[in-house]
Amino acid sequence: MKSWGSSVTLFSSFQWLFFIFANTVVVPISIGAAFDLPSNVTEMTMRSSLIFTGIACVIQGWKGHKYPIMEGHSGLLWGVMLNLGLSAPSIGLGYAEIGGGIATGLIAAGIVTLIISAFNLISYVQKIFTPMVMTVYLFLLTFQLIFVFFKGMLGITENGEINIPVSFLSLGIVLLVSILKLKGPRTISNFSILIGIIVGWIFYALLFPDAGGEMGTTGAAFSFFPLGAPNLEFGIIAISFFAGLLNLCNTFASIQAASELIGDEAEHKQYRNSLFMTGGFTIFAPVLGLVPYTPFTSSIGFLQSTQIYERRPFLLGGTLLTIIGLLPPLISFLATMPITVGNAVLFVAYLQLFGTAFNSVKDEHFTSDTIFRLAVPVLIGVSLMNILPTAFAGVPMLLRPFLTNGLIMGVLISIVLEKLVNWKQYEPQQN
Repeated sequence: MKSWGSSVTLFSSFQWLFFIFANTVVVPISIGAAFDLPSNVTEMTMRSSLIFTGIACVIQGWKGHKYPIMEGHSGLLWGVMLNLGLSAPSIGLGYAEIGGGIATGLIAAGIVTLIISAFNLISYVQKIFTPMVMTVYLFLLTFQLIFVFFKGMLGITENGEINIPVSFLSLGIVLLVSILKLKGPRTISNFSILIGIIVGWIFYALLFPDAGGEMGTTGAAFSFFPLGAPNLEFGIIAISFFAGLLNLCNTFASIQAASELIGDEAEHKQYRNSLFMTGGFTIFAPVLGLVPYTPFTSSIGFLQSTQIYERRPFLLGGTLLTIIGLLPPLISFLATMPITVGNAVLFVAYLQLFGTAFNSVKDEHFTSDTIFRLAVPVLIGVSLMNILPTAFAGVPMLLRPFLTNGLIMGVLISIVLEKLVNWKQYEPQQN
């Protein structure tokens, strides 16, 4: 029995490793492309990303919130940074100027986060990020992630066309993981994510032998502030600072969802410790050109898929990722993992996140009036997600990153509605 328990821990650790890796490696590559970084600098940011993502996971799971929740690059801030980098030619600023403004804004947001934790101001922040705001955030995060991974698993070419053979393989992986999850015995079901990645990787290599790795490696060139040294581009600073503070909703949503899933009640100290760690990571990230870290709310979907809630495999998975980041040959091996396979598996894992969002409103009774409380921010946010950023070319630069980010706008609208409208007056009166 002891050997079986050790095997479960080992396989669970590798499952966590692949999950964290798949959620991490694309981020520095896309940022490097958006800011036109040399390949050797992008390689440096990718290695740094793997090393410090593993460290961040271990620290948060050990001394921070103490849950098996991945500490990864914030999807919200990733979108903001990509948007600003890709907008550089149209706003008359160089990449280094935009990158420097982002660094200043994020460092400032990290300092404020540390102050919130140090002076125990969490209760004031929780008054802003109310349960309904968290629900809106969960729904919008689910849609945003599903859009990303659905498009990614189709293998869309540079011409914007679907790669049909790759799409069929991705569909097969989705069906395999879903069947294993729903019909397989628990010993198989709990490892459906890992099995899907390995089987998908093998079939991809057999069916597309000439494709090679989709994430190549070169030679790293170390530098501080590779996106640009901190400056005083106030418009960029304002956008980055606000987005950095809005990123706090990840912490509250993740800890709350994890505590409900695992069946305990998160202590105030866990929120405080987690925010302190996140603030430190947010200050540190721009130094290496990384997207700041945050507890991954999407980890809840992964936990629901695997039904493995122990911390030890998670901590081992984070440690393995750091080791891989320190050993270039291992990076080169994992870099051959097809992105489309990772996207197909994550697509299934993140379907569970919709259940988390849905369960968060199970105790709410909506009427034709109070449904606006949820429908307005969620549907406007989803609508904005499906509008091309180029449609906002005539909008002032200061507003463009907000309007092109459906997640930010949906959460903002929800916060405003919760503060300005007394929803209790629209609830049906109890007899």
